[in-house]
Amino acid sequence: MDVSDRYYLVYQYCLNQAKRSGQTVQTLSKAEFWRLKRSRVPEPQIGLRSGLDAAQSVEFARLRRTTIHTLPYLAYDSLIPGSVAALERIQQAGADIAIMTMRRTWELKYVFQRYDLERFFPADRCYCLSDNYIKNSDVKEKPLLMAQAIQELPPASETWMVGDTEADIVAAQTYGVKVIAVLSGIRDRAQLELYQPTLIVNNLSEAVEVMLDQFWQQTGQMNIA
Repeated sequence: MDVSDRYYLVYQYCLNQAKRSGQTVQTLSKAEFWRLKRSRVPEPQIGLRSGLDAAQSVEFARLRRTTIHTLPYLAYDSLIPGSVAALERIQQAGADIAIMTMRRTWELKYVFQRYDLERFFPADRCYCLSDNYIKNSDVKEKPLLMAQAIQELPPASETWMVGDTEADIVAAQTYGVKVIAVLSGIRDRAQLELYQPTLIVNNLSEAVEVMLDQFWQQTGQMNIA
């Protein structure tokens, strides 16, 4: 999913909420904001760069945490071009695909229904957070989902993880799963390279090409998360 519109709109909302009446702030362009997000600049620092003072920047970050996953803004997420076609191709090739996400159950269901994605991921191939789960650290918590998947998914001759964050890479590496990082998401190449994924490609379509090359060289079933 392309979450850049959602993140930018939440940024604008939180900046306006955190500033004082009559205070002039410097709203970052979407391109500059997204560059900072992809390079993991902390939220309070983004607030400071936008003209807030230190206390306001803390409040800005707090507002962002409580707003970013709310329904009015989730509607601004969109499909990355080519993603559905890539899923169709890998599914038609006979791969066993699963989804692993730090979204909560209701968030995942919303996206599935909005974009008709349930056809790719039956209930027993969905690994997400419960609706009342309080997130702390994606890097620590996503490996817990991977542990569950490793235990529950059927044996496979070839297993890959595809993701766009450091949490995806760590989750895969914790259990010896090969991982392809994609540049179409919320982290830039420099951030992804720090975690040494198996490969870095531009998007899911390219990741599928890599996996299919391996798939056709193997026998049996393959799990792809």
